[in-house]
Amino acid sequence: MLLLNMSLFAVAMPAVLACGYLLFFTLLSARQAPPARSSRRLRFDVFVPAHNEESIIARTVANLRGLDWPADRFRVIVIADNCSDATASIAAQAGARVFERADPERRGKGYALAYAFERSAAESWADAVVVIDADAEASANLLEAFAVRIEHGACAVQAHYGVLNPFASWRTRLITIAKAAFHIVRSRARERLGVSCGIRGNGWCVTHALLGRVPYRAFSLTEDVEYGIELGLAGIRVHYADEAHSDADMVSGEQIARKQRQRWEHGRFQLIRAKTLPLLEAALRRRSAVCFDLALDLLVLPLSYVALNVSALIVLAALATWRQPLLQPWLWLGLGCAASLVLYVLRGWHLSGIGARGLLDLARAPGFLLWKLLLMLRRRRSDEWVRTDREKP
Repeated sequence: MLLLNMSLFAVAMPAVLACGYLLFFTLLSARQAPPARSSRRLRFDVFVPAHNEESIIARTVANLRGLDWPADRFRVIVIADNCSDATASIAAQAGARVFERADPERRGKGYALAYAFERSAAESWADAVVVIDADAEASANLLEAFAVRIEHGACAVQAHYGVLNPFASWRTRLITIAKAAFHIVRSRARERLGVSCGIRGNGWCVTHALLGRVPYRAFSLTEDVEYGIELGLAGIRVHYADEAHSDADMVSGEQIARKQRQRWEHGRFQLIRAKTLPLLEAALRRRSAVCFDLALDLLVLPLSYVALNVSALIVLAALATWRQPLLQPWLWLGLGCAASLVLYVLRGWHLSGIGARGLLDLARAPGFLLWKLLLMLRRRRSDEWVRTDREKP
């Protein structure tokens, strides 16, 4: 009996903590009113890191040049990083300024951004820098959303990172729901609590004053999350701009999605090993809610792992209850965790705007989660910036 209780406790604790965390954020995910209008005086350098993106870069530049901001107060700059195609010339023809970078030894998005930020700082023109992925389209109010928060004291802001092609396949619809849960649900709750929503790679902004305090030196596979953590360790939170968004194409094919997911998941586990203890130490030493939540964000594993943990708890608790009815509370605890997880996913579905079709696609979720878990069995051998293959329209 004691051995069974101890075993169930070991399985239950990670599930209870993760599901309780997600349920708490779900309950705090109501939308807040956006701040008032800005003075529209700030100047921005809008950077687009690009590696061999000749097929889509003109679309992205055209979208960014149409942002609702005074034309003399923002510049669209494409970082053509180690390109072997016509990305640079096409971007220039589309109206962007181009920074060409060739460094075969230091490859990766992090290196490209560090190079661009340093050049921008040297020119002393912009007040802040913005990062937009090469396959993304931003909402017209993006710079306004950043500016008003900067004028109210923020020095780092993240807009919603959504999906540009949600109806391409069942896979992209599930990703849309997952991103709504991960980005909107959690970020709204964090904004309400006054902690950091983190940097999410696409649609983010930092001031040059902040870059002077915390230089951009994030070069891992998940350089965006890494820099958000470095900001937290420096005592700086990233604000969330709920009313603005930058949406990127998501791959719908299994083969390309597999490569992309492997990079993201492996990069995340590298960060868990490297950054969890420093964040917890800073949280305890400085009584920092920002660092504590960033540590929890790392420790709460991707949804596939949490779902597997909850499933294991329910199965083991059911078997234990069959042998010893007094252990039934463990089964109820497992079912409570499952209910919390379902509420979190349904809230993501609701905020995704994907509609009834998305509910039907959720029936594929068990297979999708198993697919993600199997990806982790494969090793990732390179930390280079590996461009995601673009699907043919």
